Amino acid sequence: MRVTFVLMLCVYLQGCYYLQAARGQVEILSKREPVSELIDAPGTPEPLRERLRLAREIRAFASDELLLPNNRSYTDYVDLGRPYVVWSVVAAPEFAVQPVRWCFPIAGCVSYRGYFRKAAADGFAERQRRRGYDVRIGGVAAYSTLGWFADPLLSTMVRDDEVELAALLFHELAHQVVYVRGDTQFNEAFATVVEEEGVRQWLAHRAEPERIAQYHARRARQADFARLITETRAALKDLYARELSADEMRAAKAHAFVGLRTRYQNMRDGAWDGYEGYNRWFDRELNNADLAAVATYNDRIPELRALLESLGGDLAAFYEAAPALAGSN
Repeated sequence: MRVTFVLMLCVYLQGCYYLQAARGQVEILSKREPVSELIDAPGTPEPLRERLRLAREIRAFASDELLLPNNRSYTDYVDLGRPYVVWSVVAAPEFAVQPVRWCFPIAGCVSYRGYFRKAAADGFAERQRRRGYDVRIGGVAAYSTLGWFADPLLSTMVRDDEVELAALLFHELAHQVVYVRGDTQFNEAFATVVEEEGVRQWLAHRAEPERIAQYHARRARQADFARLITETRAALKDLYARELSADEMRAAKAHAFVGLRTRYQNMRDGAWDGYEGYNRWFDRELNNADLAAVATYNDRIPELRALLESLGGDLAAFYEAAPALAGSN
């Protein structure tokens, strides 16, 4: 009935975007297979069986230890047969650091649009470029329906290592606990803080000190990267406020991105001891939309992390207190 309602809503709204979203969701729901049955099925490839067992263990830990929803989410599995479930499009004006926002009936206003087909994302992105916007397209391994449906475990989620799988599950389940319409930055930062705390507890539960050290190093690099982006966006915001001609503005903007790339290379070769995990992100022409996409997930992490620490790591108290910070920036 819920699927039918969503389809009826899409027809009523007469929007191709809504229709493709509904079709994509229905396609995923129609392919669900119970995780428990796949684990027991003799025809299940052994690597997949092991990943499903691990996902089931992580899922139980999420409810038992992190107080995340104990529902049917991630108890089914879907093999998508493609590298990403959704392709996200972010757009920003040529001379502004804030992304364009789009508003939807359930999610409220958000700073990205998701497409279940790469061609559709490419088409929308090209239309935004023709309007003069900077654009970024990125593949997404998982997303949350905010509890409207029992989100399944996807093939795009189980292809990475144990830490990434746990991070995805904790992040998406966190969206079911707290979601504030129209505040993308808060929602993503909240889910990321829950994700980080969840992974920390999960690795402690597994008693794997080497992996814990690796995770802390990864988090430190993520913080360094986010700081580079924040500082570059601040410099660009000041630049865009100046009274310059369009050509002068473009030249100064290009110079700022060259500086960002140089600072990254210095950090990579110095403090990071040659770690190249972010090379792919920098090995293309960057723009305002790239920076906005990073900022959406990172800008509000420090204050939410500080709130959790002030509560002594009490997740129940954090879930109750965090919404008060929504919209405060």
